[in-house]
Order: sequence, then C-alpha cells, then structure tokens
Amino acid sequence: MAVLHNRVSQAELKERLYQETEPRTTISFYQYFPVQNPQGFRDQLYKDLNNLKVFGRIYVAHEGINAQISVPAPNFEALKQVLYAIEPLNGIRLNIAVDDDGKSFWVLKIKVRDKIVADGITDPSFDMANKGKYVNAAQMNEMLKNPDTIVVDMRNHYEYEVGHFNAAIEIPSDTFREQLPMAVDMLQNAKDKNIIMYCTGGIRCEKASAYMLHNGFNNVYHLEGGIINYARQIKEAEMPSAFIGKNFVFDDRLGERITEDVIAKCHQCGAPCDTHTNCKNNGCHLLFIQCENCASQYDGCCSQACKDTIDLPVERQKEIRKGVDNGRNIFNKSRERLRPRLNEREGSE
Repeated sequence: MAVLHNRVSQAELKERLYQETEPRTTISFYQYFPVQNPQGFRDQLYKDLNNLKVFGRIYVAHEGINAQISVPAPNFEALKQVLYAIEPLNGIRLNIAVDDDGKSFWVLKIKVRDKIVADGITDPSFDMANKGKYVNAAQMNEMLKNPDTIVVDMRNHYEYEVGHFNAAIEIPSDTFREQLPMAVDMLQNAKDKNIIMYCTGGIRCEKASAYMLHNGFNNVYHLEGGIINYARQIKEAEMPSAFIGKNFVFDDRLGERITEDVIAKCHQCGAPCDTHTNCKNNGCHLLFIQCENCASQYDGCCSQACKDTIDLPVERQKEIRKGVDNGRNIFNKSRERLRPRLNEREGSE
C-alpha cells in the first residue's frame, strides 16, 4: 500500500502557512492504548486530518498516539469529532497552547514508530496500566508546600534550562531512555516519599511514573497534561504559578512564556535570555540560546566560524557540508559541551 503524504516542498508549505489569514490553534494530545494495525490507523487518520487542513507531527505505535498539531480555528470542533469517534480517544484531553500565534507547523506528518516515546524499556512485565496518580494544578501547588515532596523534571536539559518548577530535580540527560534508569538510581533512598513527575504535555512523565512504580516506588504522582495544562489551569483559576520561566515546545515556536522570569542566559555572552534558536548555518543548526545583540553580531549563527560560512556562496556551503552528518546538535550547558543528537527531538510532548 502506498503511504499517504505531502509531496509539496517544505519551503513552499511554510510560505503557504504564513500567507494564511485564517487563525490556527496549536494543540497537543496523547493516549496510551493498544493499536492493532498502526499503519492502517495512521493512513485513515492522515486522510481525516488532511481534509481538515491540520498541520503537525503525530507518532503512532502499537502502544498509542502522540500528537502536536495546529488546526484552523473554524475546524476545531470538526477535529474533536474525528478524534472522539475513535473509541479510545473519546473525550481525550486536548492541550491548547498557552502562547500561540498559530504558526507552529506547516505540514502534516504522521509516522509509525515502535513506540510513541522512546523509552529503552525491554522488560515484558512492564505495564502502562499501572501508572502514578494524576495531580492537577491546584493539587500540584498544594503538594509543593510540603518540603518532603520530591518534584522530578522528566524533560531534557535544554527544556529545563529555560523554565521549571521551583525545587525541581533535573535528571541530567538529553534522552528519555537514559533518564528513566537514572531517576530510579537518583531516588533510591526516597521510595516511600511523595514523588511528582512532570514534563511538557504529560506523555513522558506518565510513562516515567509507571516505570518508577515498576521499580518499587510507592507514592508516585504525575502532573496531568504536563506544564501546558498546568499553565492553563492556573490562568483560569487565577492561581500563582509554581513553574517559573518559559516552557520549551517542540514546534517552530520553540517556547511559550509561562511567567516573566528569565532564568537562563545567552550561550554566547551570558546576558539574561531564554530565546532558543537554531544556528543559521545549514551545516550546523545547533539549538542554543541567543540574545538579540548576539543574534545581530553573529547574524543568527552560533559562532564566528558559522557566520563566515553563511557568507560564502551557496555552492561552496553545500560542498563544505557534503557527507557531514551532525544530526541534531544541542548546546548542553550542564555538560559544557555540544551534544550531537542523532535522532529527532523527543517530543511530548
């Protein structure tokens, strides 16, 4: 069977997006449930969502679905009907972006994967049905008042760096599969304490909570809907935010502001800054934090060398990067090095 996908160039699709006058809403959702035929599920979903002009990135696997999408505002209710018609997704929580201009995605990509979030778990006795208890924003704020509560951030360093909950523990790795056993090791002496795990949209911390229970921890919680849902709940209820700074998101926005606190620094000059960008040099594309002054000085590049490169003729640039695979480069301040990521960004979200 032919795989359904878009054949128009990325550049043209992005240009079409920015020419749209119809407002869009950015949404994320996930669900762990058995999918018997991921490819067939994927193809039908592609047809249904493409008809609604949905853009975004969706992963389908035998264990469920993980999606970050944007939809034209007039098609939002129709989207809900399509999703709710799928029995395991009936009534699913749709996390609506907090700080959204609707320009998050410009193409629809639905991919079949082994898992909806790469976890490295091979133990056949691991069961997602045995997961931690949900906490909402009000419960999260209340539990954080207890000094014995342990809050664990299950996101990557570049996400933690620009925003996190007060007193949250960072698991110092840039891959979720590495973080799971690290979290178990780091918290061995806290098996009877209240442990709250959180992430961007809930998918990683939900699996992490199940993994902790699987490894003998007793009182494990996870933030329902992640930071995105937390931010919406505190705004609606006019509650104070225990999360400070910016929430990194896995789309073209690269972040949505939760509070006005700027807790990160420019990776080039050290000035207060929490704006992520990708190096303008196509042979680099390093993900790093850059202030306006450095963006101007280096023309959106991460270094003078990259700036010099983008000033070369295009053909010479192509020649330089020919045969070089940098993967996904991420500046990791916690390790004082540039870490090449050979896989796609791990998403939620």
